[in-house]
Amino acid sequence: MSAAWPSSCARRKTPGLPASSLRLTWASAMSDSFKIASSAGEYAVRIGSTDAVRADTIVLCDQFFAPAYQAQGLKVIGIEATEAAKSLDRMGDIIVAMREFGANRKTHVLAVGGGVIQDIATFVTSIYMRGLQWDYVPTTLLGMVDSCIGGKSSINVGAYKNLVGNFYPPQTVVIDMKFAATLNTEQRVAGLCEAVKICFAHTGSAFDDYLAMNPQPHDAPEQLRDVIRLSLMTKRWFIEIDEHDKKERLLLNYGHTFGHAIESACDFVIPHGIAVGIGVLASLHFARLNQHYPTPPQRVQQMEAYMTRLLANLPQLPGWIPQVLVADLMRRFEADKKHSASHYAVIVPDAQGQLVRLELPKTDASRTMLQQAFEAALQQAATCGAA
Repeated sequence: MSAAWPSSCARRKTPGLPASSLRLTWASAMSDSFKIASSAGEYAVRIGSTDAVRADTIVLCDQFFAPAYQAQGLKVIGIEATEAAKSLDRMGDIIVAMREFGANRKTHVLAVGGGVIQDIATFVTSIYMRGLQWDYVPTTLLGMVDSCIGGKSSINVGAYKNLVGNFYPPQTVVIDMKFAATLNTEQRVAGLCEAVKICFAHTGSAFDDYLAMNPQPHDAPEQLRDVIRLSLMTKRWFIEIDEHDKKERLLLNYGHTFGHAIESACDFVIPHGIAVGIGVLASLHFARLNQHYPTPPQRVQQMEAYMTRLLANLPQLPGWIPQVLVADLMRRFEADKKHSASHYAVIVPDAQGQLVRLELPKTDASRTMLQQAFEAALQQAATCGAA
């Protein structure tokens, strides 16, 4: 059975975190199974093969995978995994499809797909009959290294990206490496942009460990397995100490505020993870323009060098960049929910190369620097792709 669904100015600064408060036990990072503590209870993360699907399951998946689950006689809701799909006005169609399949409070949901599918599944399972149990199988590298843990949903409303959402983690996350073997270069670059961002946000050894691995888009799945472990174990620290994005976890927005504006200003031609990578470059340019450090610290130089090498794997990038409506960037940036009425919130590296959250007054001087940072990053990204 199946159901189809269409598809330099004054500023306030929050100090970075001391290294002593950010210690990880890397021995445990080598495990292929671990648990994450949350206010809803522990949930499991496992790197391995997927289990047989229960007969009472409704599969909510990327429409690409729908035929395989339909062939098993399962109830399947296939979704076109586009940015438009995770709009609030589309959620009702999925809820109706679930009801028509007879979903009740004991129904189990299996979500299979990338970040869009996860956002939708998190949101819908949390509100359908006040909450259903669900599991998640991420199929993109971005999902495997980042969004599969944390329990957040982000849903678009009208022209506003990620305006509504909640926290509702799955019971189990299963990372099946056979999906990693099917990903193209663009999808792998997008995932690695997010993975290096997470490791850079941590003030411990995660970034050094990441650089020592030197992940590349052409790496075999078994090499990517180590990167996935490192990224998830690093993100787990942020989740468990700050589940609801009040302090430490805010640093994981690094690259996102700029990146969200970039992807919105090109009507999502540039994929999310890659837009975040360009957003990381924009934050580095902004830190320079804002005289945040006289000379970029070594850590920042390493991040910029790795990110530009990563983006150089995308020959299509010079064709994407002109589609970004530069004049529209600040309007998109202004709409970000992380800003206050009087200040912009941005995550940038400090003079030691550690991330801090700045609150910039909404002045012409701030807007000029932000626009310059956007333009410098886009130009740099276009040059990377043309290399």
